[in-house]
Amino acid sequence: MGVVDGGTAGHGSPGIVPVIRRNLFPSSAHPVRSVLCTAALLAVGVPGLTAAPATAAVPATAVVPAQATTTTTTTTTTTTTTTTTTTPPSGAPVPPSTYWLAGSDGAVYSFGEAPFAGSEVGHPLAKPVVGMAGVPGQKGYWLVASDGGIFAFGTARFFGSTGAERLNKPIVGMAATPDGQGYWLVASDGGIFTFGDAGFFGSTGAERLNQPIVGMAPTPDGRGYYLVASDGGIFTFGDAAFQGSTGAIHLNQPIVAMALSPDGAGYWLAAADGGIFNFGDATFQGSHGGSPVPAPVVGISAPSTGAGQGYWMVAANGAVYAYGAAVFHGAQTNKVSAQVVTVATALSLDPYTSGTTGYDISWPQCPDQSNDIPTAAAAVSVVGVNGGAAFNHNDCLSAEAAWGRQGGLTVYMNINSPFVNDPTQGAIGPAGTCAPTDSNCMAYNYGYNAAEDAWSYAAGLGVASPMWWLDVEGPAGSGNPLWSSNTAANDQVVAGALAALTGLGAEPGIYSTITQWDEIAGSSYAPDVPAWRAGAYDIPGAQSLCTTSFTSGETWLVQYGSPNPVDNDYAC
Repeated sequence: MGVVDGGTAGHGSPGIVPVIRRNLFPSSAHPVRSVLCTAALLAVGVPGLTAAPATAAVPATAVVPAQATTTTTTTTTTTTTTTTTTTPPSGAPVPPSTYWLAGSDGAVYSFGEAPFAGSEVGHPLAKPVVGMAGVPGQKGYWLVASDGGIFAFGTARFFGSTGAERLNKPIVGMAATPDGQGYWLVASDGGIFTFGDAGFFGSTGAERLNQPIVGMAPTPDGRGYYLVASDGGIFTFGDAAFQGSTGAIHLNQPIVAMALSPDGAGYWLAAADGGIFNFGDATFQGSHGGSPVPAPVVGISAPSTGAGQGYWMVAANGAVYAYGAAVFHGAQTNKVSAQVVTVATALSLDPYTSGTTGYDISWPQCPDQSNDIPTAAAAVSVVGVNGGAAFNHNDCLSAEAAWGRQGGLTVYMNINSPFVNDPTQGAIGPAGTCAPTDSNCMAYNYGYNAAEDAWSYAAGLGVASPMWWLDVEGPAGSGNPLWSSNTAANDQVVAGALAALTGLGAEPGIYSTITQWDEIAGSSYAPDVPAWRAGAYDIPGAQSLCTTSFTSGETWLVQYGSPNPVDNDYAC
């Protein structure tokens, strides 16, 4: 490995120098697979669908007096804005938090590699969108309209709605259950509607409120929830613990939303002027309350991963204000198709921290594990699942994964043409039962089955990763070719593997060099997945390769230097 782009690269394919990777489905993809990737991005919910009756507004069993018990502060922040789940497998590193913004017209804006799975822009809505919730740890989310109509995207499942019911008061927000198998809707009178595995723990639907409910937040275990009113009054249900409120405080502007601290033992309330009120273990990280905001603040959300506390606030014009440990990933300031109504926490698809370095290792390090497997943790830790080719396995995967977990394990698998080992592995699969002469069908099934085989092998050893790279190297004509000269069939192998990994809940990417990718896949196939490029001599060279890709996606990693005894990698 460790060569200039245009030469060979490599992750330990037998007898050749290490190679490179990246992109998704070819325009000529086999019919079965040409829609697989995009299908995962399409809306699957229907607005206003009738559903099994929701658990409706039942009188609250515990309305906590809106009395503040924690001293709060509203100050001017120095932060400025810029104009611009299957859950993860057990044991897998959790990607960093980022966010989505949602508009009243159903627009969705994703930042920081938050997955974009579709929106309702361009579709007539019976009522405006008022809320959003992400599927925890997955590539999906829901939007909810004020009539309770639910729009589900990506991996989000439709569990029901109130779109066809007569509501006493409009829906003002929603929240997802911890496992993503249900959600709550809340109305402005505090009525609670439950769907899927969301439990009903009480409501204020039959209570007389001083001010309307404007938002809700579930407890981390999903066995309770908080409601917040526009005067900052807090209502707790289930195992939600009351930590204080602003119900007895004179506010300059009404409260518009709330967010829980990472452990759920505290919460922040956000006011329309950007003021922040913190309770419990939620620490004050700054606010916009002391200076004018160009547009009213409409939402607040907090990172679900990472060290420290922080929060994002979003304004109606798409401006984003980041505080504390909440990283600013961008904004949509004054570039929105309709008023922004909320901000929702997402997990980044990119598991790597920009500017960090590390290594990739695989079967070549097996013979001398004590010397060749690193001991210290590395921010970038990529381990090969295979033994150099598809359907072969890395015998020391467990030991290498143990090292990788110290810094955040991700994995890669070797992929190649069927002729390399057993072409019959592509005879049957999602593309159907293939005729012996149907090379595209055989190739697609082969890639799909190879990915499932690698996944099963890793899972059997307890190895899990949110990110799976495909090692695409060794073109026809090289010293030890792993691919045929039929680029169309090669594309189908890659497309099948990408489809399988996507269906298993992983984020797939491709490792290769621009030169080898063109020789193997052709210049017209550029799937929309991240790239891992090979061929840089050093870190400055790696940084320069970060700006281009051989796929339609961005380059996330660059392999650099010469293996001694392992390959070096830089996170873009």
